[in-house]
Amino acid sequence: MTGESSRRARRSFLGRLAAGVTAVGGAFGAGSQSAGAQSLSVASARGWQPARHAEDDWLDQVSAQHRLIFDTTTPDGIGLALRFADNYFTANQTGYRLADSDLAVVICLRHRSTPFAYGDAMWAKYGGPLSERAGFTDPRTKQAPAFNAYQAAGYGSMLPNNGVILDALIKRGVKLAVCQMSTRGYATIIAGKTGDKVNDVYKELTEHLVPNARMVPAGIVAVNRAQERGYSFASVG
Repeated sequence: MTGESSRRARRSFLGRLAAGVTAVGGAFGAGSQSAGAQSLSVASARGWQPARHAEDDWLDQVSAQHRLIFDTTTPDGIGLALRFADNYFTANQTGYRLADSDLAVVICLRHRSTPFAYGDAMWAKYGGPLSERAGFTDPRTKQAPAFNAYQAAGYGSMLPNNGVILDALIKRGVKLAVCQMSTRGYATIIAGKTGDKVNDVYKELTEHLVPNARMVPAGIVAVNRAQERGYSFASVG
């Protein structure tokens, strides 16, 4: 075979090889896309749905057209949630002509916002350890408050709620989800300072919640369950 013939034969072989690789790669790619599409189709057909538990039925408000949950973890966070919740009711009333009953609003209190779900009696009795743990002092006295500051009028712009107190929103239908795990932590700290039994302090705290407040296994669980039941989520710190 001459040199020229040899070169032509080599080019012909390489061309056939390249064509074969392209064909195999195309078939493989098509197969992968088909398998991926089939997998997505199967997952879509199954239609994942979250489990529903009777413990979360309190979240359902049949008359509500819109649902919103505020997640709070700090003293400032609960203050902002009160202010924003008030804005939410007002804007829906003036902009959409909706009644308060058309709106389901939940405020979750967990971590350092938890003690603001306790009534004045608990702050009067345990204000010191509650204030220390939450990192909150009365902006007027710079001391631990002897009452729930977000239940009190007269602070105005000194607190982030800007005068919107818990009672006003509770009367409009707002519900509070109170973290049980965090409450247990506060009870432990209080018991360590007073010498009382943790279970006794815990029972006392849970029996002295503000109106429309309920204990939930954990605040983060309530946030999850609310979203699974159609609530929009707003984090306010």
